[in-house]
Amino acid sequence: MQHFVPISLNCKNKICCIVGGGRIAERKVKGLMESGAFITVISPNITPDLQVLADHKQLHWVNRVYREGDLQGAFLVYAATDRRDVNDAVAHEAGQRGILVNVADRSEEADFITPGIIRRGRLTISVSTAGAGPAVTSEITSALDTLFGWEYEPYLDFMYDMRQAIKRIVSSPQQRAKLLRRLASSGILEQIRRQEFTVWTQEEIDTWIAQNQEE
Repeated sequence: MQHFVPISLNCKNKICCIVGGGRIAERKVKGLMESGAFITVISPNITPDLQVLADHKQLHWVNRVYREGDLQGAFLVYAATDRRDVNDAVAHEAGQRGILVNVADRSEEADFITPGIIRRGRLTISVSTAGAGPAVTSEITSALDTLFGWEYEPYLDFMYDMRQAIKRIVSSPQQRAKLLRRLASSGILEQIRRQEFTVWTQEEIDTWIAQNQEE
């Protein structure tokens, strides 16, 4: 079984090409939408949703079949057509240019795969089943989507703000770690889940840090 290294790529202001305009290509595009990438779709036909995105200048549509040389300057590429020969040609050019490539339905020939994704603000959970199929990935992703609900977004924002405050006020790394562990076990997540939590003021933050440093 082939194992991929889980990473998160920074695609902001980078060219990401999708060769193909069907439903698979549409999923790839939607996965890139919040990344800040410059998205280029190369295909003589695209789905209605992709057409809307093109009309609103949220992607650049090259309205023709793929040609060798189209990948110049790309950071990564998805070969997402329904033709094996075209996908092979895209993968070959990407390999020649040192561009990361994903080949639809053939993960063993790809440099990367696109997992199922759950986002809750700062939280990102990715699910890969190493080729067991999108249906299985979707089932697991759905289960995790229920487990990690809306409450994780405000919770992680709160934890981030507290960590910044602790770093600003407390110089000892050991003391910082102790305070963060105590905060994580303080029941804030459950308060948010029950909608009983009120965002702390700066005075409340400072008081909590001071009191828990003394203990």
